[in-house]
Amino acid sequence: MSSHRNMRAVDINPCLEESEASSKCLDVNNYQRDMCALYFIRYKQCRKFWHTVMLKRRGDGVTPAMPTHEERKQILASLENLPY
Repeated sequence: MSSHRNMRAVDINPCLEESEASSKCLDVNNYQRDMCALYFIRYKQCRKFWHTVMLKRRGDGVTPAMPTHEERKQILASLENLPY
């Protein structure tokens, strides 16, 4: 399986929705990056949040280090505010 396909796999890429929203924004706005700044910020915050979760799980010996899609939904639902 190619790495591009892996990044599109919902269990592997926790920020697939944010990534796709950024790409769509670029398409709609003729690749004017400044028009999509909020999408990029949300994607970056998403990556940072899940990277921190992954490092903690790895440190705690939890596998897989990246929570599955269903686990991520439960984690986000348990939070008072969305982290991104």
